[in-house]
Amino acid sequence: MNIIVGVTIVFMTTVDRFSITMPPELGAAVRLAARTAGLSVSSWLSAAAGDRLRNDLLGAALDDWELEHGAFSHEELVRAAADLGLDSPTQVDRGTGRGAA
Repeated sequence: MNIIVGVTIVFMTTVDRFSITMPPELGAAVRLAARTAGLSVSSWLSAAAGDRLRNDLLGAALDDWELEHGAFSHEELVRAAADLGLDSPTQVDRGTGRGAA
């Protein structure tokens, strides 16, 4: 009996290595999230960093748009939230990605 196994090999010509520290609770949550996603911690953190950079760029683009056209109205935000399947718009600090106080 022959068993065929598919293998994908990815060659990374260069990598940028980091050494990071974080609180133990955050480290445990990251390890769990990576394991749940079926990723290494390194891959999970790399994807998270990419997501954060895209969010920051989107925030900057929205800031530029608002400078040129004025702030989004409440109605526009409600409509956008509905289009995204959200219950209601929330105010988010685009610099941190966290809800504003």
